[in-house]
Amino acid sequence: MTSVDSTSAQKTSLDEIRRRISVAAKTGDLPQLIAVSKKQSADAIRHLAELGQRAFGENYVQEALGKQNELRDLDLEWHNIGPLQSNKCREVAENFAWLQSLDRTKLIAPLQLYRPPNLPALNVLIQVNIDDETSKSGCAPELIDTLAAAIGKSSRLRLRGLMAIPAPHADPELRRVAFTRMHTLFLTLQKSHTGVDTLSMGMSEDFELAIAHGATMVRIGSALFGAREVHPTQGE
Repeated sequence: MTSVDSTSAQKTSLDEIRRRISVAAKTGDLPQLIAVSKKQSADAIRHLAELGQRAFGENYVQEALGKQNELRDLDLEWHNIGPLQSNKCREVAENFAWLQSLDRTKLIAPLQLYRPPNLPALNVLIQVNIDDETSKSGCAPELIDTLAAAIGKSSRLRLRGLMAIPAPHADPELRRVAFTRMHTLFLTLQKSHTGVDTLSMGMSEDFELAIAHGATMVRIGSALFGAREVHPTQGE
């Protein structure tokens, strides 16, 4: 596929995703679209940025830093959406606008320490393991308040809300239950913490259902980019 063909295909995909988001939202503000660009090339990100997409989500810190360097001429908003290891806190604090996967208090101090004073506070979402899956990161729902209170004491971090990756049940009703629970937790958090405005949930296969249950941000990769390219740096 030529560069022109690739850009045309991405435009078609982006337009369709935006249309579906608008239909799912029905009324009110549209949820923010995060283009999940893990294992995609810098060129693929650039093509999508040329079509107006500004926010990109990356799972692997080292992979993301390489792409950020290649795309430093663009004004992009980078979200770290993958599990964060303690030894990567500095890189995330210095190079990302958002961390969507904070799930334990030990990460807060280094993020606070390394967030550069010339940058706005790091936007933080608490990742919740809503279906209690042993294979996934995220805190238990009952620990949200503890994490939120600790984040609230950090001058260089800004609590924005919650993120979740529900279990990929084939039955939409089971996903609906998880999304509903997340929305309830989000509304509860809003009552006790000012500035909470973001509920990040929903991916390529279920973002419309997530929007119907209160998502304000959706993370979409394969529906935008197609099959992922093999990238040389896939790990943290």
